[in-house]
Amino acid sequence: MASIAKQIVCKTTGEVRLGAVSFANLLASGELLTGLPTVTADSTTLTISSIGLSTAGLTINGSTVATAKAVQFLLAKGTAPRTTLTITAVSDATPAQTLMGDIILTIVAST
Repeated sequence: MASIAKQIVCKTTGEVRLGAVSFANLLASGELLTGLPTVTADSTTLTISSIGLSTAGLTINGSTVATAKAVQFLLAKGTAPRTTLTITAVSDATPAQTLMGDIILTIVAST
């Protein structure tokens, strides 16, 4: 079962927004994310692109997140008032962990 990420994000239909989800609290010391993460939505009107692992340190919700411990993506369009994003990433542990997290995204009409 996926955990709900601390982020509850809001965007307008006209915005293109950068999203980032930290998996740092689910990784062991020295463990990193690897490969190609996925981001899916339960809305077909939302466009998700540029999905990848963080390539530099980031600040997410006031916390510093090291390189390769977060997933980043771009969000565009969307018409649903509320949708759930599911983010899946794999770690470099042996055996590898498959980690999942959900974000609730609120989409409001552009004015």
